[in-house]
Amino acid sequence: MSHIRGRLNKAVDKLVNKYTASIPFDWRLYQHDIAGSIAHAKMLARQGIIAPKEAESIVSGLKAIKDEIEQGKFQFKPELEDIHLNIEAGLMDKIGEAGGKLHTARSRNDQVALDLRMWAKEAIAETRNKLRGLQRALLDLAEANKEVAMPGYTHLQPAQPVLLAHHLLAYFEMLQRDIDRFGDCLKRTDVMPLGSGALAGVGYNIDREFLAGELGFSEISQNSLDAISDRDFVIEYEAAASLGMMHLSRLAEEIILWSSAEFNFIELDDAYATTSSIMPQKKNPDVAELVRGKTGRLYGHLTAMLTTMKALPLAYNRDMQEDKEGFFDSADTLLATLEVVTGIIKTIRVKKENMKQATQRGYLLATDLADYLVGKGEPFRSAHNIMGKLVSYAVQRGKALNELSLAEYKQFSPLFGEDAKSITTETSIAARDNTGGTAPKQVNKALARARKIVSGGS
Repeated sequence: MSHIRGRLNKAVDKLVNKYTASIPFDWRLYQHDIAGSIAHAKMLARQGIIAPKEAESIVSGLKAIKDEIEQGKFQFKPELEDIHLNIEAGLMDKIGEAGGKLHTARSRNDQVALDLRMWAKEAIAETRNKLRGLQRALLDLAEANKEVAMPGYTHLQPAQPVLLAHHLLAYFEMLQRDIDRFGDCLKRTDVMPLGSGALAGVGYNIDREFLAGELGFSEISQNSLDAISDRDFVIEYEAAASLGMMHLSRLAEEIILWSSAEFNFIELDDAYATTSSIMPQKKNPDVAELVRGKTGRLYGHLTAMLTTMKALPLAYNRDMQEDKEGFFDSADTLLATLEVVTGIIKTIRVKKENMKQATQRGYLLATDLADYLVGKGEPFRSAHNIMGKLVSYAVQRGKALNELSLAEYKQFSPLFGEDAKSITTETSIAARDNTGGTAPKQVNKALARARKIVSGGS
């Protein structure tokens, strides 16, 4: 503490002041710091630790400071290090000696742990809300294109035909896991540390249950040492955020591929694309590319926080001041990314005919024809071998499977009949009629289930 020297006989070096100050980034905790202090002041008065009039003065002063901050009138002082000391000093300037009583039965250690948990709870709620918004956008796009067939890929090679809606619903499932993960993270974040003091608890008859109720916490921390030094909830948010960004990056990669001239499956809205500074014909998917790029940024914050915490002895260490910048940036980046990806999805134009035509290339029906032979009595492994040779034959002649004659088919197996020609993209998709499959019946069920989830059902 730069202005609380007590035991120390020298002023803090100006370089140290600058190096240790966190006010440039932790100022954004001001609402939570003030809310925590108001609840703390009320509790102190209820318990007879300070006079009711002193508590009223403190609460009034804190509310005035909040207004000043939001109006841009409050002057933050870097020499006071952090948001907590800035508000406390501002309060003492405003109401005098009573302001100095606010810190009774409280340490900056449990104060900052409280503020950060309150901020995290709000970030989690907003993150889940924006994840749900992206799910809705994906559902709208899927439902508007329920009949559209496209190639499914493995190894980025054409594999089997699927419905576009089925493909989009895969991302719905990823986002649902993200929502569930953040919900689980909230359970461990929703624990109130206030009352833990510096590390050992406090020597006053405080009412932690009252504080938890005032501040909206469902649980109270059970060990003061752990409460002060726990940043698992920060790491857990960053881990869930990293997973979420990974999912968004995968979606972004497909948007980039699909919008290329080579795929030509979709058209990006002009509002979500850029052009070249030199090549006037270009329409670049820069926004989606930045989604990919910013994913590594979140991975870095997660790794940094794990590294910071890995060797810290109990309880508080100043290293833990490094918990905030990466945490704030992780949330900011994820929230902004969710908004922009939702915008991309809402404005995408699907080139349905191009997707359909792509299913006619790449020999996507080879597996169905192997299954056809199995239905005629051929063991699958030998049917697989037969179809491999048949595809090779077609490739060498530059023909699609449906361009081969029945006589050509029979060169590879006498089991082929005219009915082999009835196997199409539509019949292939319809055949995958089991839970989780791409058949229209299953996709319609999946869409209904997904719509129920986003509407608040189970």
